[in-house]
Amino acid sequence: MQRPETLHVEKPWGSFDQYALNTNCTVKILTCKPGQKLSLQRHSHRGELWVALDPGVVVDRDGEELRPVVGEEIWLPLGSTHRLRCDATTAHPVRVLEVSLGVFDEADIERLQDDYGRN
Repeated sequence: MQRPETLHVEKPWGSFDQYALNTNCTVKILTCKPGQKLSLQRHSHRGELWVALDPGVVVDRDGEELRPVVGEEIWLPLGSTHRLRCDATTAHPVRVLEVSLGVFDEADIERLQDDYGRN
């Protein structure tokens, strides 16, 4: 699965960024509380494009720590290990727009590490 191409289109009133077009996808906004993190996970049936919506987003991807600026896109290829964290010094929750491409099923989450005791 390839990263989808993001299309940026200028308009007289501003612009828009298109993340998917006529594609089988699932779109979510993930919200992570200050000092918290999602499970370290990977998927067998989907890749994900994350777009940082707030300052303080931290993404772990395949052992690398990424600190995207607002609007920055991060591609999580099928099979990559990843997690979202909210920087511990951030006093507000952080959000990420998630565009999942491929077959979406919550059972496709393989948790490698989880602070909440989930498998």
